[in-house]
Amino acid sequence: MAESFVFNIAENLFSKVWDLVHQEISLAWGIRGDLEKLANTLTTIKAVLLDAEEKQVRQHQLRVWLQMLRNACYDTEDVLDEFEIEALRKQDRKEINFGKKVGYFLSSSNPLPFRFNMAQKIKELQHTFREIAELKNNFHLTEIHDCPRHNRRFDRETHSFVQASEVIGRDDEKQKIVKMLTQDDLAGVEDMPVLAIVGIGDFDVQQLMLKVVKAIKAEKGSDGDLESMNLQQSQTALRECLNGKKYLLILDDVWNEDNRKWVELKQLLSGGATGSKIVVTTRIKKVADITGTLSTHMLKDLPYDRSLSLFLKFAFKKGEEKKYPNLVEIGEEIVKKCRGVPLLLKTLGSMLFSKTSELEWKLVKNISKNECCLANSFKQSITPSIRHVSLINSDSSEESASAFLNKLGHVRTLRFSYMGKSVTSNKSFDENCLKFQRLRVLDLFGSTFEVLPEWVGNLKHLRYLNLCDCRHIKKLPNSICELQNLLSLGFAGCDQIEELPKYMRNMTSLVFLSLTTKQRDLNGHGLEHLKSLQFLIIWGCENLQYLFEGIQNLTSLHTLGVASCKNLVSLPHGLNNLTSLQTLVIGICEKLDLSEAQGFREKEDDDYQGFSLESLETTALPKLETLPHWLLRGSANTLKNLMMKDCKNLRASPEWHNLTSLEKVDITRCPGLSSLPDTMQRLKQLRIEGCPLLTERCKQQVGVDWPKIAHASLIFLDAIRISVEDD
Repeated sequence: MAESFVFNIAENLFSKVWDLVHQEISLAWGIRGDLEKLANTLTTIKAVLLDAEEKQVRQHQLRVWLQMLRNACYDTEDVLDEFEIEALRKQDRKEINFGKKVGYFLSSSNPLPFRFNMAQKIKELQHTFREIAELKNNFHLTEIHDCPRHNRRFDRETHSFVQASEVIGRDDEKQKIVKMLTQDDLAGVEDMPVLAIVGIGDFDVQQLMLKVVKAIKAEKGSDGDLESMNLQQSQTALRECLNGKKYLLILDDVWNEDNRKWVELKQLLSGGATGSKIVVTTRIKKVADITGTLSTHMLKDLPYDRSLSLFLKFAFKKGEEKKYPNLVEIGEEIVKKCRGVPLLLKTLGSMLFSKTSELEWKLVKNISKNECCLANSFKQSITPSIRHVSLINSDSSEESASAFLNKLGHVRTLRFSYMGKSVTSNKSFDENCLKFQRLRVLDLFGSTFEVLPEWVGNLKHLRYLNLCDCRHIKKLPNSICELQNLLSLGFAGCDQIEELPKYMRNMTSLVFLSLTTKQRDLNGHGLEHLKSLQFLIIWGCENLQYLFEGIQNLTSLHTLGVASCKNLVSLPHGLNNLTSLQTLVIGICEKLDLSEAQGFREKEDDDYQGFSLESLETTALPKLETLPHWLLRGSANTLKNLMMKDCKNLRASPEWHNLTSLEKVDITRCPGLSSLPDTMQRLKQLRIEGCPLLTERCKQQVGVDWPKIAHASLIFLDAIRISVEDD
C-alpha cells in the first residue's frame, strides 16, 4: 500500500473499530467507551483524507502527516487483532479443567492483566489520533461528505462528484454484473425498472430507507422533504416506491455485519415484483456471507493494458496523452507498481491530472518507496519503515542477511521464495524472524528448510503461510496449530513430511489448505473440525490410501482437489453430503474407484440431492468407467464446466445425458466416450481431442451430434478450430 491508500486503511480500521464496539465482549472488558472515542476521532480525520492525498505531492509536511496516520492505523490494527485473538482463546478456555485453570490464573496469559494492557494501549492510541487530528488543521484541508440533496455523492475511487446512477459505469466488472442480471430477467418490461445505487457503508435501517427513497425519486426527477420523516413515514414511502414494481437495487460499499439489520431490511424490501434484484458490493467477506443468497463474485485485478488505459483516462484529458510521450513512459512504470488495483490507478491518475512536470510524475512514481520493496539481494538498502518485502535472489552471506533482516521490525509481508541453505540454516534468520510479530504474510515457497522453526507459532497475526514445494521439510511443528488467525496454509509439494501436526482442529479460521504427506490416511489430526475451510487440496501423497472420516462436517467446503495420489482406493463416505461443494477435481489416481460400491449410500428420500457441482475435472482415472450416480444426481442442472482427460475406459451413462447446464466442455483422450449429452443449450465452448468416435459425431454439418453443438461460440476438434459463422 502507498500513501494514496491511507483513506482505504483508515476506512477499514474504522469498520473494524465499530465492529468491536458492537460486540458484547468490549463492554465486558471495559473498553467500549474508548473504542467509541477512537471511532469518532477517526471520523473527523477520514473526512479530509481524500483532499490530503491529492495535495500530498506538493506538500512535504502533508506527506509526513499521512505517514504518521498510516503508522498509527497499522499500530491500532495490531492491537485490535490481539483483542480478537484473545476472544478466540477465551472460547477455548471453557474446555480447560479446573486444575489447569488454577495454573492459568498465575500465568502471563491471565485475562485480567491482558484487559488492563488492552485498555492502556487503546487509550494511548486514542491520544495519538487526537494529536494527528489536531495537526490536520495546519493544512487547511477540505472535508468531503455525501451530498444527498441532489442525489450526488463523492466517489472516492474517482475523486469527483458523480450522479449515483453513474457509479456502475466507473467499473467494468460492476457493469458486467448489472448486464448479467438485467439482460434476461428485466427484458420486455413495459415500464423501466426502478434503478437505485446507494453507497451505504455502515447504516441504520431508517437512514438506508431514506437513501433508497431519495435515489428512486431522483431517478424520476422528483424530490421532497424527506429529512423530516419518522420511521413509519419512511417505511410507507419505501413501500410506495417499490410496491409491485420490478427493481434493481445496488447497495454499494457495504460494511455492516449485523445480521439483525439485514433481516429487517430484507423484510422492508420484499414488496417488489417477482424478479427484483439486490446487488451488494463490499470489501468484507463476512458481509458477503451474511447478505448473499448466490455465489459471491470476486472482482479481479485489471490486466496491464486495461490498467494503463484506466490510469491515462484519469491523468489526461481525452487525447492529450499523445502530446506527452515522456510522461506516458513514466506512467507505464507507475501502472506496473499498481499491479491492477483500480482504486490505486484512479487515485494516482487523478493526482497527476493537468500536471505536466516530469518531477511531479517521478514523486508519484516513488510514492510507495516507504511501503513496499522488491529486493534483488540481502545487500540492497531499504528503509526501516518498510511494510512489504519480496526477495527475488537470496544468494547472500550470513552477515548481509542479518543486517537486512534486522531492519524489518515493522514488516507485514515477507516473500522469500527459493531461499537457499545459506540463509535458512543460519542462526541470524531465526533470531531476526522472532522480531516479526506483525507479520500477516509469510511466503517461503521452494525454500530449503528441513524443519520449520518453532517460532512460527509465535506469529499470532499471521494470515497466510506458504511452504509449497519446500521439498526438504520433514516435519511441521505442532506450534503451527496455535495460529488461530491463519486463513491460508499451503504445504503441497512437501513430499518429505512424515505426518501432519496433531492439533490442526485448533486452526478454526483456516479457509484454504493444501497438503502433501507420506501418511497412509489422514485421520487423527482433526481435519474434519475445520468448519471454515472452503478450499482443500490434497496433492502428491503417494502412500495415501484413505482421506479422513467426517468430511461431511466441512459445511463450508466448496472446492476439493485430490491429485497424484497413486495408492488412493476410495473417497470418504461422507463426501456426497457436502452440500456446499461446487468444484471437484480428481486426477492421476490410478487405483481410485468412484463407483457407488465404494460405500456411497444415498438417502432414500426423493428430496435428497447431494451436492450441486458447477465444475468437475477428472484426469487419468483408469478405473472410471462411468460418471457415478452419486456424483451427478444433484448436479444435472448446475454443472457448467466439465473437463475429462485420459480416462480411457470412460463410457456414457443414462445420467450423462441429463446434464443440461453445460457451458464449457473439454474432453481429451477418452476414446471410449461415444456421445455427448443430449441437451446442451447453454454450451459456449467445446474442445475434443484424441476421441475418434466423438470427433466423427461432431463433424460440421454432417456429424450426428453437430445439432447439439452448432450454437457454441468456440469449437475445437483435434486442435482444429471450427467456425460456426461459415454455416
